Amino acid sequence: MSMKEKLHTRELYLPDDDEIMQEQLMCLDRLYDFNMTRPTELSKREEMLKEMFAEIGKDCYIEPPLHSNWGGKHCHFGDCVYANFNLTLVDDTHIYIGSNTMIGPNVTIATAGHPILPELREKAYQYNAAVHIGKNCWLGAGVIVLPGVTIGDNSVIGAGSVVTKDVPENVVAVGNPCRVLREIGERDREYYFKDLKIKL
Repeated sequence: MSMKEKLHTRELYLPDDDEIMQEQLMCLDRLYDFNMTRPTELSKREEMLKEMFAEIGKDCYIEPPLHSNWGGKHCHFGDCVYANFNLTLVDDTHIYIGSNTMIGPNVTIATAGHPILPELREKAYQYNAAVHIGKNCWLGAGVIVLPGVTIGDNSVIGAGSVVTKDVPENVVAVGNPCRVLREIGERDREYYFKDLKIKL
Protein backbone atom coordinates (compact mmCIF):
# COMPACT_ATOMS: atom_id res chain seq x y z
CA MET A 1 0.00 0.00 0.00
CA SER A 2 1.38 3.41 -0.96
CA MET A 3 1.69 6.29 1.50
CA LYS A 4 -1.10 8.13 -0.30
CA GLU A 5 -3.41 5.11 0.04
CA LYS A 6 -2.89 5.25 3.82
CA LEU A 7 -4.33 8.77 4.10
CA HIS A 8 -7.83 7.48 4.86
CA THR A 9 -7.05 4.24 6.74
CA ARG A 10 -5.91 5.52 10.19
CA GLU A 11 -2.57 3.80 9.52
CA LEU A 12 0.77 5.48 10.11
CA TYR A 13 2.27 7.09 7.01
CA LEU A 14 4.80 9.73 5.97
CA PRO A 15 3.10 12.95 4.80
CA ASP A 16 6.20 14.22 2.97
CA ASP A 17 5.88 11.42 0.41
CA ASP A 18 6.51 12.82 -3.09
CA GLU A 19 3.14 11.73 -4.51
CA ILE A 20 1.28 13.27 -1.58
CA MET A 21 3.25 16.52 -1.67
CA GLN A 22 2.75 17.03 -5.38
CA GLU A 23 -1.03 16.76 -5.17
CA GLN A 24 -1.25 18.70 -1.93
CA LEU A 25 0.67 21.66 -3.34
CA MET A 26 -1.74 21.92 -6.26
CA CYS A 27 -4.63 22.09 -3.78
CA LEU A 28 -2.85 24.76 -1.74
CA ASP A 29 -2.31 26.88 -4.86
CA ARG A 30 -6.07 26.85 -5.45
CA LEU A 31 -6.70 27.72 -1.81
CA TYR A 32 -4.36 30.70 -2.16
CA ASP A 33 -6.43 31.92 -5.12
CA PHE A 34 -9.63 31.57 -3.07
CA ASN A 35 -8.20 33.62 -0.22
CA MET A 36 -7.18 36.38 -2.64
CA THR A 37 -10.74 36.94 -3.92
CA ARG A 38 -12.44 40.26 -3.24
CA PRO A 39 -15.46 40.50 -0.90
CA THR A 40 -17.65 41.39 -3.89
CA GLU A 41 -16.67 38.22 -5.80
CA LEU A 42 -19.25 36.00 -4.12
CA SER A 43 -20.17 33.98 -7.20
CA LYS A 44 -16.51 33.39 -7.98
CA ARG A 45 -15.92 32.10 -4.45
CA GLU A 46 -18.91 29.80 -4.74
CA GLU A 47 -17.64 28.30 -7.99
CA MET A 48 -14.14 27.86 -6.58
CA LEU A 49 -15.44 26.00 -3.52
CA LYS A 50 -17.29 23.58 -5.80
CA GLU A 51 -13.96 22.78 -7.48
CA MET A 52 -11.91 22.67 -4.27
CA PHE A 53 -14.15 20.59 -1.99
CA ALA A 54 -15.03 16.91 -2.25
CA GLU A 55 -18.69 17.96 -1.81
CA ILE A 56 -20.29 21.29 -1.02
CA GLY A 57 -24.01 21.95 -0.96
CA LYS A 58 -26.00 24.99 -2.03
CA ASP A 59 -25.77 28.36 -0.28
CA CYS A 60 -22.61 27.59 1.69
CA TYR A 61 -20.48 30.54 2.74
CA ILE A 62 -16.90 30.46 3.98
CA GLU A 63 -15.36 33.79 4.97
CA PRO A 64 -11.71 34.06 3.88
CA PRO A 65 -9.11 33.49 5.02
CA LEU A 66 -9.67 29.75 4.97
CA HIS A 67 -6.79 27.51 6.05
CA SER A 68 -6.79 23.91 4.89
CA ASN A 69 -4.08 21.27 4.50
CA TRP A 70 -5.64 20.00 1.28
CA GLY A 71 -7.65 23.06 0.28
CA GLY A 72 -10.92 21.32 1.07
CA LYS A 73 -10.22 18.28 -1.12
CA HIS A 74 -11.38 15.88 1.61
CA CYS A 75 -14.23 18.05 2.96
CA HIS A 76 -17.93 17.22 2.56
CA PHE A 77 -20.33 20.08 3.42
CA GLY A 78 -24.12 19.93 3.28
CA ASP A 79 -26.34 22.87 2.33
CA CYS A 80 -26.24 26.30 3.99
CA VAL A 81 -23.06 25.75 6.02
CA TYR A 82 -21.65 29.05 7.29
CA ALA A 83 -18.06 29.50 8.45
CA ASN A 84 -16.63 32.75 9.81
CA PHE A 85 -13.04 34.05 9.51
CA ASN A 86 -10.00 31.79 9.98
CA LEU A 87 -11.59 28.36 9.71
CA THR A 88 -8.76 25.82 9.80
CA LEU A 89 -9.51 22.43 8.24
CA VAL A 90 -6.75 19.91 8.82
CA ASP A 91 -8.31 17.80 6.10
CA ASP A 92 -5.68 15.12 5.59
CA THR A 93 -8.65 12.77 5.62
CA HIS A 94 -12.39 13.32 5.41
CA ILE A 95 -14.35 15.99 7.29
CA TYR A 96 -18.16 15.76 7.09
CA ILE A 97 -20.32 18.76 8.10
CA GLY A 98 -24.11 18.58 7.91
CA SER A 99 -26.50 21.16 6.49
CA ASN A 100 -27.26 24.42 8.35
CA THR A 101 -24.26 24.12 10.64
CA MET A 102 -22.70 27.41 11.77
CA ILE A 103 -18.99 27.77 12.55
CA GLY A 104 -17.64 30.74 14.49
CA PRO A 105 -14.33 32.52 13.89
CA ASN A 106 -10.99 30.81 14.56
CA VAL A 107 -12.35 27.26 14.66
CA THR A 108 -10.01 24.33 13.99
CA ILE A 109 -11.24 20.94 12.80
CA ALA A 110 -8.34 18.49 12.76
CA THR A 111 -8.16 14.97 11.34
CA ALA A 112 -4.38 14.51 11.60
CA GLY A 113 -2.44 13.25 14.58
CA HIS A 114 1.05 12.05 15.43
CA PRO A 115 2.19 9.10 17.55
CA ILE A 116 3.08 9.67 21.19
CA LEU A 117 6.28 7.62 20.80
CA PRO A 118 9.13 10.12 20.23
CA GLU A 119 11.03 7.85 17.83
CA LEU A 120 8.08 7.75 15.46
CA ARG A 121 7.46 11.50 15.67
CA GLU A 122 11.15 12.10 14.97
CA LYS A 123 10.60 10.35 11.63
CA ALA A 124 7.49 12.56 11.03
CA TYR A 125 4.93 9.73 11.03
CA GLN A 126 1.28 10.76 10.98
CA TYR A 127 -2.17 9.15 11.08
CA ASN A 128 -5.58 10.55 10.17
CA ALA A 129 -9.08 9.95 11.58
CA ALA A 130 -12.23 11.39 9.98
CA VAL A 131 -14.41 13.97 11.76
CA HIS A 132 -18.24 13.98 11.52
CA ILE A 133 -20.27 17.05 12.50
CA GLY A 134 -24.04 16.75 12.26
CA LYS A 135 -26.78 18.95 10.86
CA ASN A 136 -27.77 22.27 12.42
CA CYS A 137 -24.86 22.42 14.84
CA TRP A 138 -23.19 25.59 16.12
CA LEU A 139 -19.48 25.66 16.91
CA GLY A 140 -18.62 28.82 18.85
CA ALA A 141 -15.53 30.95 18.35
CA GLY A 142 -12.21 29.23 18.92
CA VAL A 143 -13.54 25.66 19.13
CA ILE A 144 -11.03 22.88 18.41
CA VAL A 145 -12.32 19.51 17.20
CA LEU A 146 -9.78 16.66 17.40
CA PRO A 147 -9.32 13.66 15.07
CA GLY A 148 -11.98 10.95 15.02
CA VAL A 149 -14.66 13.00 16.83
CA THR A 150 -18.38 12.89 15.98
CA ILE A 151 -20.75 15.71 17.01
CA GLY A 152 -24.46 14.89 16.84
CA ASP A 153 -27.20 16.87 15.08
CA ASN A 154 -28.41 20.16 16.62
CA SER A 155 -25.68 20.33 19.26
CA VAL A 156 -23.96 23.54 20.34
CA ILE A 157 -20.26 23.60 21.24
CA GLY A 158 -19.37 26.55 23.47
CA ALA A 159 -16.67 29.03 22.50
CA GLY A 160 -13.12 27.92 23.26
CA SER A 161 -14.02 24.27 23.80
CA VAL A 162 -11.62 21.46 22.91
CA VAL A 163 -13.66 18.50 21.67
CA THR A 164 -11.68 15.34 22.41
CA LYS A 165 -14.58 12.83 22.46
CA ASP A 166 -17.90 12.30 20.70
CA VAL A 167 -20.76 14.67 21.59
CA PRO A 168 -24.37 13.39 21.34
CA GLU A 169 -27.14 15.18 19.48
CA ASN A 170 -29.35 17.92 20.99
CA VAL A 171 -26.98 19.09 23.73
CA VAL A 172 -24.93 22.10 24.77
CA ALA A 173 -21.33 21.04 25.44
CA VAL A 174 -18.50 23.24 26.71
CA GLY A 175 -15.01 23.26 28.17
CA ASN A 176 -11.55 21.76 27.86
CA PRO A 177 -11.97 18.89 27.54
CA CYS A 178 -15.47 19.47 26.17
CA ARG A 179 -18.26 17.92 28.25
CA VAL A 180 -22.04 17.94 27.96
CA LEU A 181 -23.45 20.81 30.03
CA ARG A 182 -27.13 20.13 29.41
CA GLU A 183 -29.71 18.97 26.91
CA ILE A 184 -31.44 21.47 24.65
CA GLY A 185 -34.89 21.78 26.23
CA GLU A 186 -38.10 23.72 26.83
CA ARG A 187 -36.41 26.85 28.19
CA ASP A 188 -34.63 27.20 24.85
CA ARG A 189 -38.03 27.53 23.18
CA GLU A 190 -38.66 30.67 25.26
CA TYR A 191 -35.23 32.29 25.68
CA TYR A 192 -32.55 32.71 23.02
CA PHE A 193 -29.82 34.32 25.17
CA LYS A 194 -29.72 34.52 28.96
CA ASP A 195 -33.01 36.26 29.92
CA LEU A 196 -33.86 37.56 26.43
CA LYS A 197 -37.18 36.14 25.23
CA ILE A 198 -37.87 34.97 21.69
CA LYS A 199 -40.29 37.43 20.05
CA LEU A 200 -40.72 36.55 16.39
